[in-house]
Amino acid sequence: MRKLIVSNLISLDGYMAGPAGEIDWFTGLADKEFEEYGVRLIESIDTILFGRVTFQLMAGYWPTASAAEDDPRIVAAMNDLPKVVFSRTLGKVEWKNSRLVNGDPAGEVAKLKAQPGKHLVIYGSGGLVSELSQQGLIDDYRIFVAPLALGSGLPLFRELSRRIGLRLVETKSFRT
Repeated sequence: MRKLIVSNLISLDGYMAGPAGEIDWFTGLADKEFEEYGVRLIESIDTILFGRVTFQLMAGYWPTASAAEDDPRIVAAMNDLPKVVFSRTLGKVEWKNSRLVNGDPAGEVAKLKAQPGKHLVIYGSGGLVSELSQQGLIDDYRIFVAPLALGSGLPLFRELSRRIGLRLVETKSFRT
């Protein structure tokens, strides 16, 4: 069975974006060491899952990303891998290899996990992460804590209806 991995950067005080959704604080945190982690992760997956907001941010960046500025392996994977977008408001998605799911995220993810293939990953998408966490569908949380506090913003976990117990498997410090 495939694993569902969450890979997200958060501030020390637990926010994945500022109060207006800004992620400008990510700049400068991704050095070569962090980029190599990203390459290893993306090579272990074959499908990316997104909520609407993160999908729109990514679809606005990766199709025109430069291999001179970003690792060409990541640029190619972000554009070529299948992407499943969960949204109740979008009518269509146009980024290459993207598919829209307007229905039940938990049911769709359970089907995806049961299929053969490499692992699945969620980038960003706090609402989707929260919903799937409560359903017990996330197997691996890879949370990167940035050395800054935002004070307010969008938390990774929102409106959880119950406690979710986790087990620490590994920690790693990156230079940045």
